[in-house]
This record gives sequence, C-alpha cells and structure tokens, in this order.
Amino acid sequence: MGPVTEVMWFRRDLRLHDNPALLAASESGTVVPLVVLDPALLGARTRPRVAAYLAAVAALDDALDGRLVVRSGSPRAVLPAVCAESGARGVHLSCETTPYGVRRDARVAAALASRGIAWHATGSPYAVGPGRVRTRTGTPFSVFTPFSRAWREHGAPGPAPRPARLDIAHGLASEPLPRAEVALDPQTPVTEDEARTAWRAFLGGKAAAYGRARDRPAQAGTSRLSTALKLGTIHPRTLLSDLAARGLTDTGGGARFVTELAWREFYADVLWHHPASAWRDLRPALATMSYADPSDPVVAERFSAWREGRTGFPFVDAGMRQLRTEGWMHNRVRMVTASFLVKDLHLWWPLGARHFLDQLSDGDVASNSHGWQWVAGTGTDAAPYFRIFNPVSQGLRFDPDGAYVRRYVPELAHLSGAAAHQPWTATEGYAGGYPTPILDHAAERADALDRYAAARHTHPAGAS
Repeated sequence: MGPVTEVMWFRRDLRLHDNPALLAASESGTVVPLVVLDPALLGARTRPRVAAYLAAVAALDDALDGRLVVRSGSPRAVLPAVCAESGARGVHLSCETTPYGVRRDARVAAALASRGIAWHATGSPYAVGPGRVRTRTGTPFSVFTPFSRAWREHGAPGPAPRPARLDIAHGLASEPLPRAEVALDPQTPVTEDEARTAWRAFLGGKAAAYGRARDRPAQAGTSRLSTALKLGTIHPRTLLSDLAARGLTDTGGGARFVTELAWREFYADVLWHHPASAWRDLRPALATMSYADPSDPVVAERFSAWREGRTGFPFVDAGMRQLRTEGWMHNRVRMVTASFLVKDLHLWWPLGARHFLDQLSDGDVASNSHGWQWVAGTGTDAAPYFRIFNPVSQGLRFDPDGAYVRRYVPELAHLSGAAAHQPWTATEGYAGGYPTPILDHAAERADALDRYAAARHTHPAGAS
C-alpha cells in the first residue's frame, strides 16, 4: 500500500502556524493544499475583503513554495474532482459556522461521502467553537456578559504547532490567482507574516494602553488584526495564549482586548444558533418600527451623502471616508456612523450593514450584522433604541483635538483643534468647500424617539 494522500482545504484558516486541521492532514500522509475560489463568496475584485483574501492566498502559496493548488468553481464539484486526480482518501478542514458555510459544507461532505472520501473537520475560526458555550440549562446565551464569563471559564486549547514536516503532493494543475482591482491599505495586516509581526508589536507596546487608547480613532491604539482574524491568517487561540503567557488576560489593556475577542465569539455563537439574524432583526420588539423609504428621492440622496462622507457632520464623514479609502474604520466611529444611519436617517440597519460588508476588508457577517443590530436595538445586548449617538459630541469626546477629522476631511484642515467638529461656529469654517449639515440632528433624534414609542406601543416588550 502506497502513502496516504489527504486534501487540506483552506478557507478561513490561511496560515501554517496554529492550524489544527493542517497538522492533522500532515500527520495522515501526503497533503494536497487546496484553495477553492467559490463564485458564491468571492464577489467583485473591487471589494477590499476580496483583495485581502487574494493577498492572503498569495502569501500562503509563497509559504508553500508555490505548491498551493488553486481551483475555481463550486466546492461540491471541485473537491471530488481534486480527490479523484490526487487519489486522496480524505479532506481536512476547519469547521465553518456561517449560514452559507454550514449549508455548503453539508453538500460537499455528502458529495465526498458518496465517493467514499472521508471528511475530517478540526477546529474552527474561533477560540471556542460556536455552540459549545451554553447556559447551565443547556440553552444558548442571549446576553454578552454571562456568555463572556462562561466563555472565559470554558477556556481555549493551546495553539497547535506548525507541522514539523509537510509532504506536499506534486503534479496537480493549479489556476493562476486573479488580481485584485483595489489596493489594500498598508496599515492593515493581512497575510500570516504581517499579522504575526503586527501582533508582536502590539504585545510589545500598545497592549498595555489598549483599554484607554482603543476609543481614540486618531491614535494607532488598536491591533488592526480584524482582517487577519477574518481570514484566519492568525487565530484568536494564539492571541489568548500569548496574552496569558505575559499575564495580561485579567488586567488592564490585555483584559479589555480579551473582552473584544469574546464579543467576536459571542456574535459568531448568536449567528450559529440564529442563522436568520444575519439579515433580519434577531428580536421582534421593534418589528413594527417605521423606517424611511430608501426609494424616496430625498432619502436616497441622504443615504448617498452618508455613503460618500458628505453629511456635513465631520466625525461621521471622516469615518465614512476612512472606510472608502482604507477598507477599514475605527470601531468607535463604526458605532457613530451606524447610529447616524439608523437614528438620523431612519433607515433599516441591513442597508448600512450591506454597505459596510462591501467596503470592509474585515467584513465578517456575524460581527458586522450583530454590531449593527446592537446600534439598532434589535439584537442581543442591544443598546436601548433611545440611546442615540450625537455625532458632534461623540467627535468632541473621542477626537478632542480634531486630528482624525482633519486626516480624512481635507476641507476642514484649516480649522485647528476642536473647531474641526463644528465648522458652523468658525468664521471661515466652510472656506474649504465642506458641505453644510444635511439634517438637524435634534429634530431627527426627536423623530427617532417618536418612531420608537409608536413601535413599542404596537409591540410591547416581551411580545413575540
């Protein structure tokens, strides 16, 4: 009997370090490292998340000395074909937990089983796989704080070692990798090497101050690893292990960083249990909420102004322009821009969530959709609907000297300090051509509260 050949199907685990599925495949025999360019997921090459994915795949190919097998098409057709070509007896992979990923994997596993090919799912993109952390009665958590406590108590396994030996199969044809049609922002770590380098730098400097600096968008106070975590070029298990080794998981900035990882895992868990919540309200309490009609010309123009960063509210516009130019936006500003869409423009959150998913290099359906629902008041741990972010006071609080605004809104570069947040108060405030506000925030806030009161009256708390 000759050596066993196994396929390693890379998806959201585009790395060689701390990859349990790859380790299992390497221990089974000869490995066919495979990436499938699935048309249902890949999308336009003008999207930052597609550009990031292609860059991560290219880096993985380099790490494998150019021996990565790339194929385009439906995974249900590609996987059996590659197994037939290589004589592979099994397919190794990390579990997928998104609604589409679960459906796809069920179809692929069935197609392989009909041909006698084994399916080996090991690990997931999360430190603790969605569905594993439950209440004492066995039900899913619906509130973050008790989930976070149970998640911490559950703990995560240590990182898997990089395979000591990787015997890669030869002779399989591979397609050229498509070129992205948009440049990636150099500040965003994407590949495995970039992610590991950025993480070491964060541990060595910014981690201690993370709790204070994370809300200041003008500062480089975050890890910027969200894109790498989305692509799996670094795993949260690695991050948790490194923090624990330095005694940082329960104190200061390190503890706050762990909490942010827990939010990511919580949202993945919620989506796992409630797949429809990807694009629908998780909670029905605001099912009768009255939203603005996006086909109305006035509403459509306001929506365009929001997308393009010309609302006349500097903090909002700076965030939307950062999104357009970098494919990334600071988390504090994500909340403010989302609140502006839902509470000032009165639009249903999926309109904004879809725009973010199109524009973000870290676009992740679980974190994105549930983050939007947190703002909209329709998800778990939702901020009360009547908590409406004031776009001016938020800017003054978290960007007090206006540096973030001036960086992304050059029309306001001539205004010093906090004046950049309120150009209407400066004599030459509009000298640079910046637009005046498209709406009166106080009036729209009152309108939002009226809509909320009406929805609560027709669908009282606790009703379903």
